[in-house]
Amino acid sequence: MTAFPENLISKILKRKQENALRSLDSDHTRVDFSSNDYLGFSNVPLIQKDFEVSNGSTGSRLLTGNHDGFFSLEGLLSEFHRVEAALVFNSGYDANLGFFSAIPQRGDIVIYDAFSHASIRDGIQLCLAKSYKFKHNDLEDLKNVLNTHKFHLGNLYVVTESVFSMDGDSPDLQAMVELTERYGAYLIVDEAHGVGVFGEKGEGLVQSLNLQHRVFARIVTFGKALGCHGAAVLGSELLKVYLYNFARSFIFTTALSPHSIMVIEDRYSLLNQNSLDSFYKQQRAQLLRNIEFFKAELNSLGLDKENYVHSDSAIQCIIVPGNEEVKSVASTLQEAGFDVRPILSPTVPKDHERIRFCLHSFNTFDQITDVLKHLIY
Repeated sequence: MTAFPENLISKILKRKQENALRSLDSDHTRVDFSSNDYLGFSNVPLIQKDFEVSNGSTGSRLLTGNHDGFFSLEGLLSEFHRVEAALVFNSGYDANLGFFSAIPQRGDIVIYDAFSHASIRDGIQLCLAKSYKFKHNDLEDLKNVLNTHKFHLGNLYVVTESVFSMDGDSPDLQAMVELTERYGAYLIVDEAHGVGVFGEKGEGLVQSLNLQHRVFARIVTFGKALGCHGAAVLGSELLKVYLYNFARSFIFTTALSPHSIMVIEDRYSLLNQNSLDSFYKQQRAQLLRNIEFFKAELNSLGLDKENYVHSDSAIQCIIVPGNEEVKSVASTLQEAGFDVRPILSPTVPKDHERIRFCLHSFNTFDQITDVLKHLIY
């Protein structure tokens, strides 16, 4: 085996010194407070049980990988999310990388929330536009940045998320829509952690506020609450055509398999069930009860002080400054049988390290109480 480059070894050693070196964990025997499977959909049997499809798509969608399943799913997504068109990507990362590397052009400006996901930032880095960040969920700061560039000749794009993955909080989307409209900016909302959780049918936060026709694009992913894999960009028919002509992460990759497409469509059929006692409505109602119970238990145990990050979503966080300290707290919880993960710097800013709890419909009240009682730091 050839030698490993010395400069890369030094980067690994630096991560070790900062107690920030990541590792891969295969232990899934603990009580789940870590996965994105908010509704437990990943283990739900398919409604469409009897179908035979090929194992692979055989190529990119512009070559041999396109099939009728894509047209069926994208039609369903357009109708469900009340939008002109949808384009399926292989993952949320691919969707953000493809969208932000292809849409903003030289002479345009991208203004993004300081807490935007790495996939958004990576896509922006690949485009030719200039980019500026605004303070997290701070509309006044966003207004100041927009005001600075209001006479700019190129397009203005504003980027946010409906639920931020590190804090679980949400922006004031109604006010943000009004502000971006005032400045003629195009608003893009990543709904990765909103779909399945917000809205009567899990449509996401934008649609629950009836703002879908005032947003330039939404990115929805299927690997969180829907418990499968893939993503889609929602917007106009022109946006779809542009993306499958210019988004490199769409053009130059093998398409999702027919099986993956059918699983996504099957998960949406759960969301579309209309009865009041449908599986989805039961699971979502229990998830919301668990969120409220978690917050109430935080209060009763005196843990909802300055270190708690307020959130109404399935993501709940408590700040534990320092990589060593937060890893120690997480280790204590894991030894007690709970799958709770520390979020370390540089993933989050230094001194903003945190314990992140991902709540699910299948967590019990006793489990929630127990894990919080073990939270000693």
